[in-house]
Parts: sequence; C-alpha cells; structure tokens
Amino acid sequence: MEGAAQALVSNVGQLVGEEFRQLRGVGGEVARLRDELATMNALLRMQSEAEEGAVDHFVREWMKQLREVAYDAEDCVDLYLFRVRCRSGDRYFVWCKHLLETLMSRRRLAGDIRALRAHAAAINEQHARYGVNLEPLRRPPSVSLRAVAVSARALRPADDPCQFVGITEKATPLANKVKDNVEGDMKLKVFSIVGFGGLGKTTLAMEVCRQLEADFQRQAQVSVSQAFDGRKGLKGLLIRVLQQIVKPKSDNDQGITEEDSIKGIESMDEEKLSDKLKELLENKRYLIVIDDVWTIAAWDAIFSKLPDNKCSSRIIVTTRIDNVAKACSDASGDIYNIQALNPSDSKKLFLRRAFSSVSDSCPKDLEEVMEKVLKKCGGLPLAIISVASLLASYSSPESKHMWEIVFKSIGSQMDSHPTLEGMRQIVTLSYDHLPHHLKGCMMYLSIFPEDYVIVKDRLLMRWIAEGLVAEKRGLTMMEVAESYFNELVSRSMIDRDSDVVTYYDGRVETCRVHDMTLEVMVSKSLEANFVSLIGGQYEGMSYDRIRRLSIHGGGEIAKESPSQKKTARHGRKDGIEGMNVQHARSLSLFEFEGDKLLGRLREFTLLRVLDLEDCKGLENKHMRHICRMYLLRFLSLKGTNISEMPSEVGKLEHLQTLDARNTWLKDLPESLTDLEQLESLQFSNGWTLPEGVKKMKSLRKANKVVIRSNLVVAREVGELEKLQDLRIYVASDSDNHQHVHLQLIHSIGKLYSLRCLNIGDTGYDRKRGHTLRVTNY
Repeated sequence: MEGAAQALVSNVGQLVGEEFRQLRGVGGEVARLRDELATMNALLRMQSEAEEGAVDHFVREWMKQLREVAYDAEDCVDLYLFRVRCRSGDRYFVWCKHLLETLMSRRRLAGDIRALRAHAAAINEQHARYGVNLEPLRRPPSVSLRAVAVSARALRPADDPCQFVGITEKATPLANKVKDNVEGDMKLKVFSIVGFGGLGKTTLAMEVCRQLEADFQRQAQVSVSQAFDGRKGLKGLLIRVLQQIVKPKSDNDQGITEEDSIKGIESMDEEKLSDKLKELLENKRYLIVIDDVWTIAAWDAIFSKLPDNKCSSRIIVTTRIDNVAKACSDASGDIYNIQALNPSDSKKLFLRRAFSSVSDSCPKDLEEVMEKVLKKCGGLPLAIISVASLLASYSSPESKHMWEIVFKSIGSQMDSHPTLEGMRQIVTLSYDHLPHHLKGCMMYLSIFPEDYVIVKDRLLMRWIAEGLVAEKRGLTMMEVAESYFNELVSRSMIDRDSDVVTYYDGRVETCRVHDMTLEVMVSKSLEANFVSLIGGQYEGMSYDRIRRLSIHGGGEIAKESPSQKKTARHGRKDGIEGMNVQHARSLSLFEFEGDKLLGRLREFTLLRVLDLEDCKGLENKHMRHICRMYLLRFLSLKGTNISEMPSEVGKLEHLQTLDARNTWLKDLPESLTDLEQLESLQFSNGWTLPEGVKKMKSLRKANKVVIRSNLVVAREVGELEKLQDLRIYVASDSDNHQHVHLQLIHSIGKLYSLRCLNIGDTGYDRKRGHTLRVTNY
C-alpha cells in the first residue's frame, strides 16, 4: 500500500535534482516535503508488512489519512510540473522568460507544500491526543505452530467425506511415487506439493499418508507457520515431530495427531531434540509431512535436523511457492503441482456441501446460479466449500433469490461473513507474505475485470508507468518488472495463461487472476483508495477522490440515472457525473463505448496511464485532449477507430509506451521522434521512419516500422542502442532499395542489445496494396 508514497519520494527527488533550476524559492520547501514523505513511506511500509489482524482500526484510519496526504502531495508536485514544464534543451533566454512566467505557479507550489506539511502534522497530533501509537506496527507476528493459519480443515471435521472429493484420484499415483524404492536407493527423499492456498495440498498429503500406513509405520505431520523464526520455531517443530513419531502408526488409534510424552523433552535444545529423533528413527522407515513452508531459509533449518537413516525414508513438503518447492526436492519429477478440481468434481463437492447428500443432482431452479458460483470458484476446493456452506443455510422457496444475492455479493461477504472469512484469510496470508514492492503490483490487478485475459507486456509497462517498479543497478525497468511478474507467478498469486496467437503479434504471453484472489485485491484496493471501480458488479459505488479509475462493462455509464442514486457500501452515490477526476493517475476502459466520459478527457490533466484498448467510442476529436496530457507515460489506442494522429503527440515528453495497433491510422506523425523516453512503439500498418529517429534513445521495442529509400534513416537505426525487439521493413519499390537494405544490415550489426529481429521488405499487390514480407531471426 505504500507504493504511491514510495513513487512520490522519487518524484520529489527528481524535482530537487533535474528540475531544480525551475525551483528558485521553492527548493527548500520541496526538500522538506521529501523528508516528510520519506517518513510517511516508512510508516505505510510498516503497515504493509504487518499482519492484517495486527493493525487496529485506529492505526488503520491513521495510515489511511497519511496515504491521502501522500496522494495530495503527489498531485501538488505533478500539477506544478504540468504548469511550468520547460524542456531541458531550451536556451538561456527562453529559460529566463519561462522563470518569470512561472513565478505565480512556484509561489502556489510553496504554499501548497506548507499546507500539506501542516495537514500531516495535524493528523499526527490528532491521533496522539486519542492515544493511538505505532506499537501494533512494531509488534512482530506471533510465532505459532498452528496447523495452518486458515485452511479447508477449519471448515469441516476430519471425517467429512467431502474433503476427499477429487483428492483420492490424485493421491494414489503420488503415493506410489513416494513409496517406490528405485534401484535399491536407500537415501532420504523429499517430495513437494506446490500450489495456491485452498487447493487441497494438506488434504492431499494427509491422504497419501493414510494410503501408506503399512509402508511407513513412523509418521508425523507438522505445520510451519508463516512466522517461523528459526531456533524457537525449530524447537517447537521438533517437539511436535517427536510426540507423533514416538510410536508406530499401527499402535496409534488416533492417527498422527496423538501426542505421547517424552520425559524432559521441553527442556531440550534443538540439538538434543535432533539427536533424540535420530535415535528413535534408527533403522526405521519414516514419513514426515512438513506443511506450509514459506521460505527456503526455514526449509534449510528444518531439513538439517531430520536424519537420513538410509531406510528409504520420505518427507513431503507442502508450499505455495515454486522456488521453495524446487529447493526442497532435488528432481523436478519429485514436485507435484496440484491442480484445481475439474468441473465434475467441483459440482460433486458443491452439491455434497450445499445439500448434505451424495446426490449429484441440483434443483432445476438453482442450476443456473450454481454454475455461476462454480465458475467463480474456479475449481478451488476451499472456495467451493465456503460458498456452498453459506448457500446451504438458504432453503426453498426463497433459495433462488438468496443464492443470486450471495453470488453477486461474494466480495463484500468475504469481508464480513464468518463462513467466507476462511477464504479471505487464505488469500490474505499469501498477500501478507509478499515483499513490500510486490504488494502494490498485486493490488494493481484489481483494475482488470473478472476473467479478463491480461497480456503480460501490457501489465508490465503499466506497472512501470505507475511508478510501481523500482530501479535496480544493471537491469532495465522492463527486466525488473519481469522479475516482479515471475515472483508473483512463483507464489501462485498470478496464473500463467495459455499464450494467445495473433496475426499481428504472433505468440503473446498472457496471465489471469483467480476470481477469489481478485475479490480480496479489490477489497484491499478500495479500502486504500488505490483503485476506483465503476460499472458491472460495482454499480452503486462512487468515490470522493479518484486516483485510478477503471470502468467495466459496455454502454453509457457516465450519466447518472435516478435508479443509480443509491447509497453504496462506502456511503456515496453512484455514477461518475459530477465526480472530481482531476486527481486521476490512470484511466482504463473495458468494453466501453459511451461518449460522455470521453467528452471529459480534458479534465484528466494528471494521467500517467490511459488505456483505451477496444474503446469504439474514441474519435479523432478526442485526440487533441489526449495530446495535452503532458505527464502521460502509457497510451493504448489499440482496437479503436481513430484515423488521425495529431503531430502534438510529440509533446508527450514522458511517454514510454504507445500502442496504436488495429486502428484506422495509415501512418504516424514525424513528431514521434521527439519522444526521447519512448520505450515501446507498436503499430500495425508500418510507420515510415523519418530522419531524426536517432533521438529515440530509449526505444526498446519497435513493431512494424518501414524505411523508404532513405539511407540517413537506415544509418540512424544503428544508434538506437537499447533496441531489443525490432520488426522492420524496407520499401522494395524504391530505386536505391538495395543500398538501403545493405545500410540497414550494417546498422543492425551495431545493436548489441537486440534479442528478436524480423526484417523484410514491402511488396505491392493490386488488390491489397502494400504488403509486408518478413524473415525472422
């Protein structure tokens, strides 16, 4: 949640540095604001890293108010840049004139900064008067060896047959692998079960143990809490193992949870406990389940104390994190990626929980709602059990109506209803364990609609444009963003989806977010005013201040109807008409065609991200407003109906991404060469490169650009040293086609960062006009 404040500290630092010459009489105020914001960022980061239950309502409200001050400070700084922007290359006379013209803006900035600092001080003093302190943020998470903070087991008794729906079929082949002793190898072996929380990893491990009772007489199952703290946590874990493994499984009527006492066990340190365990397991084949391992360090500490008694003993580790699974198991074949339930098992589990019977049929009037619920649960057993348990309390004749209400309000019900609380906590546990720099990236996914297929590159460039990606020495911003993405995939927070093959772009990587995960991220984002959502299931919601606006659903949403003027969960009115959008940092439209909001584009002066992909209501007249968004970093016009691009687009000096694919544009203006920070340029119809393209030093990706009989341009391509992905064509209908082609090949030889190259020439077809022939490298 502290991402906005962190990005703001960077912005203010830039003001004090690169823009200092514009700040005569203001630099001191900006420097003090930077220090104040650094402190705010530290507090917000402390809240971000604290467990959700550890932060009381007073502290949460305090941090919310400080976050709004940080947002306001960001607006203050960016409004100043918007008013007084002056290019670094301007001559001295122009700069002097500019300095006089911006005198009032600089005075206003200084006054605004003083007011913000006073407001922050007043907030802190107010909470001090009420005795609110930061102790909940300083308090470390409690260390416990609970089975799991929250899991499917908490929602059903151990003998509930529902828990094994879809599990037994998975357990049998895994049990056979665990049991097998290949070629007489007697070494200790570790198997890992990896997957998102709520998929049934623990239940699967328990079922494997049950099937192998005759093969492994000594068994134990212990859980590693998220707060595992090394020595103290290790001692408790070893005690639990010893208490369970002291007797053979066949002598233990209550299974692996029976605890037998060992004299003096509580007074032993971890070394003596390890020796005792080694003694008890000598010449005995054992199977231990280490449940819910979060870090490689925790695993290394645990594994070092478990004996390899050369009896073909086995350890099963469950974890949510791919990298932890790989660290635990030596061979990839020993890692089991647990999958969601198939549709048949999902339905079976739902019906058994909702109707307390083994019948596989559902009342006719409830079938449609059931299918929608199952789709939302996405095969996640815990989600199915949670929602089905809630729906089971509603019986005919009001069942259908109540089931519809529950389905539509699952997100809000997860915040308040005890039956769904376990599902929320499962997701929250994974979220809380994220490094602080990934939490903002994860919340950012709440911008996208449910079931939306997200193109990976589009997401990464948006992260960068929003300031959610930090600079790292030796890496490009895109490489850092890619590492963020891979980490979220590794932690099962994002699912890689099937690659999409398109005519223009070839194979494109995509991803999805599970519906239940998305519901929790939406809840967190709304609470922090990180995202404002309008349309679709978010009808009835409105916002005092919009920071990131995402509109879902088709048709005209901007006009507020009488039926929409109802009080929402946040106590505000619906619709965006009359809302203040001047503070918005991003605007995203999904399946949106209305013109009302597009007519207000002139009001979005501080936008950094404008994503209008497939917005059919966008017209050429709207482009003049877009070209005045001087702080814009990401602009997607993909799939729109625009046919003209104004030359003023060259004034968007901060623009990093321009996507103009699948539009009616025949070419792009030469002024694009003024976009020195542009990293990604995508255009379907082939932009004819003008002279001066060498100024685009930041260009990393250029999709479909054309050189037409211009040796200078072909030479300048060689100066684009950061190019990694290039799709370029040479017009074959020119007299010097061969010379241009040779010069281009020579220039490409200088592009040492190039990873992907498509090069070809344009031909001519009487029916299709110019066509592109391409060779891939």
